[in-house]
Amino acid sequence: MQVYNDLTRKKEKLTPLKDNHFTIYVCGPTVYDLFHLGNARPFIVYDTLRRYLLYKGYDVTYVQNFTDIDDKMINRASAREISVKELAEEMIAEYYYDADRLNVMRADNHPRATESIAEIIDMIQILEEKGYTYTLDDGVYYDTSKFEDYGKLSGRNLEEQEVGASARVDLEIAKRNISDFVLWKYKKDDEPSWDSPWGEGRPGWHIECSAMSKKYLGDTIDIHAGGMDLIFPHHENEIAQSEAANEKQFVRYWMHNGFINVDNVKMAKSGGNFFLVRELAKEYGYDVIRFFMLQAHYRMPINFESEPLIAASNGWQRIKSCISNVKFLLSHEDDHSSSEHSQALAKYTTEAVQEFERAMDDDLNTSDAFAAIFNLVRQVNSYTAEYDLPKETLINAADTIVKLCSILGLDPEDDQDEEIPADVMEKVELRNEAKENRDFALADQLRDEILEQGYRIEDTAQGPKVIKEEK
Repeated sequence: MQVYNDLTRKKEKLTPLKDNHFTIYVCGPTVYDLFHLGNARPFIVYDTLRRYLLYKGYDVTYVQNFTDIDDKMINRASAREISVKELAEEMIAEYYYDADRLNVMRADNHPRATESIAEIIDMIQILEEKGYTYTLDDGVYYDTSKFEDYGKLSGRNLEEQEVGASARVDLEIAKRNISDFVLWKYKKDDEPSWDSPWGEGRPGWHIECSAMSKKYLGDTIDIHAGGMDLIFPHHENEIAQSEAANEKQFVRYWMHNGFINVDNVKMAKSGGNFFLVRELAKEYGYDVIRFFMLQAHYRMPINFESEPLIAASNGWQRIKSCISNVKFLLSHEDDHSSSEHSQALAKYTTEAVQEFERAMDDDLNTSDAFAAIFNLVRQVNSYTAEYDLPKETLINAADTIVKLCSILGLDPEDDQDEEIPADVMEKVELRNEAKENRDFALADQLRDEILEQGYRIEDTAQGPKVIKEEK
């Protein structure tokens, strides 16, 4: 498998530092509100990477943090007149509610910044002893000029940042370099704080991830991932902290996903142009949201509008309908002997797995992976419509579709056994009786009533089949 490494700016063969065991750290949410579609993309993308590595037989230790103390947390808690801890507990529970329904596997560890204060202080002390820090009136800062490789991830150097910094210089005149960042913020009134060698205060944002990744994954980790907006300054600053403190390479592969845009502007709470996953799921379902996210390559931007979600809903329904149809045939038809047609479908099934793996091995190309699944769905639909096939062939094809979808975190069998409303089934029976009595006008009327309720009837040789309509 190859992935695009943002550190080297090229695709590289993905190999673990330790035999057969990948370590992955993903920057998690700041838990002050429900998460929106843009927040959800990295959760879904890197969950899919984790699933595929597990499918390939690797062990994976996966860590995703919660930022549970920062200015946004403090301001929101104050506005709601609750404590920062109460806000964090509430929003972490809400995160799990949505993430579980998006079928995002829970991390092996979900560390919180407030539970890692000792490790954060230890790392700042190491940096201080090595001469990388200085103090100002509001806190302890990291001196980026002391780290020779500063800018190696983002491609920015200190000179370029100084030239473009005139708008901010007055606000940060005391800093030695415009790119210097706070490691420890001194206590302010009515803010949570912890004791430290520098007095009461709280950690800066960047040091949290450096300390937590070291605590759970060690000095060097295989993959560090997040949105492209984290490349600078967050991930650049993590490198500066961790490599200065530990004197080892911090991360071997840096992976970053593209933005979700609205009218070509990045979706963000600060911009007010966001759509909560919780609200979108009410109309489309969580599985459709996940399907939608993975239809595009993870490094490409997605421009959000309603039509793509409708298209995603229809596309996902085509896969589910294929599986439902195979189940129907298996329960209503006799078995058949092998033929050239069944052998051809078996060949298409094998090729679909190969195409899927080839796509996923090429920088997690979920877009092409879905193309492989849809190719198999088309063949299954075509062959089942035209030929009598052995049950073994049908089961193998359907199981393959389900398996490939499961690697992407989707279950096309989910809700397949959902109960059709009793009044709909009653009308189906009445329609059957009307047809037997040759009362075709009544049969058509009942068919139309059933359709208005969101279901359609497909008459087959094995009897009527009731199908829930696509959006």
